[in-house]
Amino acid sequence: MLVVMDPIGLAPLYIGLAAGRGRDERRAIALKASLVAGGIILLFGLFGKPLLDHLGISLDAFRVAGGVLLFLIALDMVFGRGNVSHEPSDKDQSGVADAPPSGPQPRRQSDSGAGDISVFPLAIPLIAGPGTLASIMILAGGAHGNALLLGGVFVVTAGVLLLCYLALRLSGQIAKLVGESGIHVITRVLGVLLAALAVQYVADGVRGFFG
Repeated sequence: MLVVMDPIGLAPLYIGLAAGRGRDERRAIALKASLVAGGIILLFGLFGKPLLDHLGISLDAFRVAGGVLLFLIALDMVFGRGNVSHEPSDKDQSGVADAPPSGPQPRRQSDSGAGDISVFPLAIPLIAGPGTLASIMILAGGAHGNALLLGGVFVVTAGVLLLCYLALRLSGQIAKLVGESGIHVITRVLGVLLAALAVQYVADGVRGFFG
């Protein structure tokens, strides 16, 4: 579980995905992503295999779907489209709406954390990705209904999930060290690596179809 969830690899990815967000928002995203991922992993550990079998979905199809979703995120990272919601609108740039109307104004979606990345792509498929979900289903199945063994699997998984949360929290300190220019460089490079990981997911899934 430590290898497939890769807490250390999450920190630099999170720097690129959460660039331009405040410290409190990054903390909230890290906590929400960890909790959502934990819930998904727990559900898949208990009911994942029967559910996929009932729906007629193979793990290979799950890998391909996760790879496609990750590839779309990688494109945004490489071409700098990850924080569109934080950029000024066309009206703001043209000066049409320079004078705000009187009275209390509703919070704009971009000011309230538009483009929430906690569920997608952080919780799934980066933390609770195809490899993680497949691993938890295999490990839970290997317990053969033994409550002690099954509990051990979930306790160890919870420990790895805690490491993932800590890695996300420490990403802010890493961002301060590398600076804004460093973040842009890291974002582009990791976008390419994430695209390669996405292609690997798809390749593994396709290989499983024909293997």
